[in-house]
Amino acid sequence: QVQLVESGGGLVQPGGSLSLSCAFSGSAFITYVMAWYRQAPGKQRELVATITSGGSTNYADSVKGRFTISRDNARSAVYLQMNSLKPEDTAVYYCNAKDAVFSWRKDYWGQGTQVTVSS
Repeated sequence: QVQLVESGGGLVQPGGSLSLSCAFSGSAFITYVMAWYRQAPGKQRELVATITSGGSTNYADSVKGRFTISRDNARSAVYLQMNSLKPEDTAVYYCNAKDAVFSWRKDYWGQGTQVTVSS
């Protein structure tokens, strides 16, 4: 019912910036809490940032002050602006949608987009 498609990943140098986008197709985008996760080689997937329909955000300590999550409810899209990138930010970044009301409904995931930070 819901499809998420990420875009914007690529190769950047340390200290550089990158902006990721996630397009949500389906119904009732506003009912979902949106999030970005990432998974680095050899590590488990970790939560990067979340945003509610009203714009309330939370960030992992490792990205606070550097990353900004935002959403456009009119366009059914969520974004992740990444600044001051570090090599340890290298990972596959995934867009996630979680129903804010019905906890028994499964989360939806995008296919992921690769972000590589290297000199």
